[in-house]
Amino acid sequence: MFGIGTTELIIIMFIILLIFGAKKLPELAQGLGKGIREFKKASNEIQDELNFDKPDEIKPTKEEKSEPEPKSAKEEKTKD
Repeated sequence: MFGIGTTELIIIMFIILLIFGAKKLPELAQGLGKGIREFKKASNEIQDELNFDKPDEIKPTKEEKSEPEPKSAKEEKTKD
């Protein structure tokens, strides 16, 4: 992960704990989570808006897809 080993990560986490304190860390993590959630929501809205501008492909309905089944020769002869 970016050339950072386990020891370096532990040291960084310890420094963050010392700077912000144990009581502030949950609040910071909650704020970070909300920020990420809002960013994802905004990016999804932009993607939806861009996809909305593209014309949809014309898809055949179920009725148009199904073709009448060919009747067998026996069925036609029995009706006559």
